[in-house]
Amino acid sequence: MDLLAPLKEHFGYSEFRPLQEEIIRDALGGRDVFALMPTGGGKSLCFQLPALLREGLTIVVSPLIALMKDQVDALQASGVAATYLNSTLGAGEAKARWRGLHRGEYRMLYVAPERLMLEGFLEKALNWNIAQIAIDEAHCISEWGHDFRPEYRELKKLRTHLPEVPTMALTATATERVREDILKQLKLREPQCYVASFDRPNLTYRVVPKASPYDQLLAFLQARPHESGIVYCASRKTTDSLASKLNADRIPAKPYHAGLENDERARNQEMFLRDDVRVITATIAFGMGINKPNVRFVVHHDLPKNIESYYQETGRAGRDGLPSECVLLFSAADVVKQNRFIEEKSEAEARIAREQLRQMVHFAEARQCRRTTLLRYFGEERPDEPCGGCDNCLTPRETFDGTIAAQKFLSCIARVQQKSGFGFGLNHIVEVLTGAKTEAVKQRGHDQLSTYGIGGEMKREAWQAIGRELLRLGLVEAAPGKFATLQLTPAGLDALRERTSITLTKPVDVATKTKGRAGEIETDETLFDELRALRRKIADERDVPAYVIFSDVALREMARSYPTTPAEFRKIPGVGEQKLKDFAEPFLAAISAYLESHPRQAFGAARTAPSRRAALNDSESETLRRFRAGESIDEIAQARGFVRGTICMHLALAVESGAPLSLDQFFTPDQQAEIAVAFARTGPRNLTGLGDSLGANYSIDDLRIFRAFAQRSQH
Repeated sequence: MDLLAPLKEHFGYSEFRPLQEEIIRDALGGRDVFALMPTGGGKSLCFQLPALLREGLTIVVSPLIALMKDQVDALQASGVAATYLNSTLGAGEAKARWRGLHRGEYRMLYVAPERLMLEGFLEKALNWNIAQIAIDEAHCISEWGHDFRPEYRELKKLRTHLPEVPTMALTATATERVREDILKQLKLREPQCYVASFDRPNLTYRVVPKASPYDQLLAFLQARPHESGIVYCASRKTTDSLASKLNADRIPAKPYHAGLENDERARNQEMFLRDDVRVITATIAFGMGINKPNVRFVVHHDLPKNIESYYQETGRAGRDGLPSECVLLFSAADVVKQNRFIEEKSEAEARIAREQLRQMVHFAEARQCRRTTLLRYFGEERPDEPCGGCDNCLTPRETFDGTIAAQKFLSCIARVQQKSGFGFGLNHIVEVLTGAKTEAVKQRGHDQLSTYGIGGEMKREAWQAIGRELLRLGLVEAAPGKFATLQLTPAGLDALRERTSITLTKPVDVATKTKGRAGEIETDETLFDELRALRRKIADERDVPAYVIFSDVALREMARSYPTTPAEFRKIPGVGEQKLKDFAEPFLAAISAYLESHPRQAFGAARTAPSRRAALNDSESETLRRFRAGESIDEIAQARGFVRGTICMHLALAVESGAPLSLDQFFTPDQQAEIAVAFARTGPRNLTGLGDSLGANYSIDDLRIFRAFAQRSQH
């Protein structure tokens, strides 16, 4: 089946993002599917396009009712028969939608998990021709996930109620353990599992020392007067306070947290989605599934509890693929606050929380590439080279000879342990070094040690940072548990005895706005602003968010290629047949009017985010290792419990990433010549057409590998 024609017709795109086509084909084949794709990776399309290409209803389980209307509005703007059922509907409107469902008028239904699992709801649903169930934010079903929701647990009963209906589970954030739990809880049958790269090439990650946080935030926002974004805070109080101060400084902002009345919270979110305010200050209660593609920045005013939360929250920036910024304001005081919260948990929960916090602090203080650190956390490796999209790669942190400072710190740990017979925590060591006159220091006799007060030349915060860096360098280790006492590792003992030279890192200054990220589109900015105003006017008339009409990517492409005819307008990404019919006239008129008084600007080639990373994930690497060791594709598939197509996809990705493989390992010279002739005729996009023209002698999976070689040779 050709999928590119309906993709362009309904959604206005001429090519798929990585893994979308494979997932869609499996869904159309009636298979259960698990898809882990980063925010902005195009998860929704994986169930939306199949819903249009087959008979029956696709039920989409979504956790937040506030977002359903926007998602359905966007589908309806693209000409898709979609609806939702939730508590925001009046009785008359709800009845009308029920009637439509019974008559088979809809292709898609969005519903919250608690409503879907009501016994009466499922009984009625059995009368509909249900073709597929798609479970969005599937990590909510796992208690090992960072956002466990008990109501999601009930979804495991779906297999009993609807045993023959294929299920698709989708998430943007899940560790290996959470993935396994999702498959188990939902009882997915021989699912096709797809794990995309966690990399978001268009995002820039920065960590800034937290000095005067409000002044830092205000300066950041004032430098970006036309951009909207999210500021995450640890408490409701900070959320309210920041919003109030920003409004006083003429930056439209609204708070969002669980302490607000439902109506006010929904209203504030709606204002942000519709660009009536450009900043939302929020606790972690805000954001899951936020479908606003033009969030240009995410600022963490306070330290997140774990890397999963940080990754998911920063992932709300730049969903449209355009350059966006992620800034974390970091201070040691935030670490202390988090530890206080952790002390209130049970010992089992606290142990996990401390480890998660330690990894978060390691990320914040690391001088290595932040992208590499993030990806490694999720089990993904990338080439050992600067990413060009984090502060440590763009402006590497200055280092200094920290041998003397390190010697003082290591020596103090040794002396304290020698004196008392056991270790003490980081803060106590710092108090001894700085000569603090605390009761704990005096009581233990640590004010009598030779290391007492030898670090008076530096502040406590500086010593704490040095202590954490020595932990990262493996010279010091912290015992697990509430008190996290420090002791020297064998490497630390050697460094102390041999006075080994040790390089440490200086604190960083506030970085300026970064430019040149992947996904940047050179544009006629004046025309872009005019088109944005037109988009807003049309959106207000239709009572929908602006991005439902067109994304920023589409507007920037219009302001770059200046389309003046319907045929040219059709080529803009995001312009399908319905949007061509509804919006071509006003936008073409605006562009033509603009060109009467402004010259066309010339632009170089657009820089877009790479469609595939250079590095393979662990599963793909294992396939490559086995293949290079001499195992056949079928042998690898059988040994690893995958279908043949998955192994072929792994090898195609390996080819794309530059792995040392050759066509001769897959095809004879005669086969290569035969496929090459057909390939030249059909082009690289339509593998199905290529297969048909070859008389079904080759599978789509084999041809995907051939295409990977062909595309690699062109670069």
